[in-house]
Amino acid sequence: MRIALLTTDAREPKKEYDKPAPYFGTAPEALLEGFKALGPEVEIHVISCLQKHPVSSPGKLADNIHFHALHVPKFGWLRTGYQGCIRAARRRLREINPDIVHGQGTERDCAISAVLSGFPNVLTIHGNMRMIAALNNARPFSFYWWAAKLERFALARTAGVVAISTYTRDNVAALTPQTWLVPNAVHPSFFDIQPLPSAPPRVLCVANVDARKNQLQLIGALDALQPSTGLRLVFAGSGHADNPYFVRFLEEVRKRPWCSHAGGLGRAELREALAHASAAVLPSLEDNCPMVVLEAAAAGVPVAASMVGGIPDLIRHGETGLLFDPGNAGEIRDAIASLLSSPDTSRRLATRARAEAHARFAPTVVARRHLEIYHEVLART
Repeated sequence: MRIALLTTDAREPKKEYDKPAPYFGTAPEALLEGFKALGPEVEIHVISCLQKHPVSSPGKLADNIHFHALHVPKFGWLRTGYQGCIRAARRRLREINPDIVHGQGTERDCAISAVLSGFPNVLTIHGNMRMIAALNNARPFSFYWWAAKLERFALARTAGVVAISTYTRDNVAALTPQTWLVPNAVHPSFFDIQPLPSAPPRVLCVANVDARKNQLQLIGALDALQPSTGLRLVFAGSGHADNPYFVRFLEEVRKRPWCSHAGGLGRAELREALAHASAAVLPSLEDNCPMVVLEAAAAGVPVAASMVGGIPDLIRHGETGLLFDPGNAGEIRDAIASLLSSPDTSRRLATRARAEAHARFAPTVVARRHLEIYHEVLART
């Protein structure tokens, strides 16, 4: 089967045009690992749009995975509804002639290019832009406002949505012809991590710093727990200097010697951080299928996370992790205290979570489920 995967080359949003090869979000990267393992059974064509030209890029990412970097000038992006990206992708797709097109994410150009490609297509939603726009009270014509509008447009014009959580499935079911529930895959390297928790205990929170991720509530919740446990709270994630929440976060971290901010971590750095973590925590107010929960499970690190969005799909409370109300500081504190005070409980939760990660989130498992969906769409197209 010939599959075109429209996804964002991270060199574009990060303006890292000097890097010699493309790299993608953690979920698409893991899915590509699954497709790579399927060998000649599939022929994958990854298509990404970039504003700078030329950009150094390999023609192949693996024996069965081709890469296409398309140059689209600045005026062809959001200000024109991604018209430049749509047209560039359509031209290249006509050359490739895929059986199916898969748009990865509604945050940028991928979904809208997929549904206007002229080929059978499906979408994956990583961030529910309509929900995020509402949560942020997005101003008219702002990025989130436009992203939400384009997401709704795309949902009505695709064959269906690969929903990575029941949260997404429930939110899009009335707007799109069909949904399939398939969680994200986890990069194979996370399954190889051997946990070596540090002393004093280290609690790791991986998320971009933003009000939606609720880091300040976490800091306040652990203030009372820190003296008795000696815990160290490590935040990994980037933030914007013009975001008042990020500014306040940095101020609060500086006040507490037991808190630190490591900034955004690469995949190797994240694996190292997980290997030495006693627990991982995610206090989000809204989330779809946060990769850190899957990656911590694969790494054998016990997880405590918010009972919101798609997170309950990933954690069974008391069996594969702990869930809490992100608005309740006491519940957050109790969950972390439980993981740090009872090594046997933490070990039991982490062992079960790791076994489930192998069964549900391994790249080949997720890739094969995608193939079933593609065949289903093509059978009725």
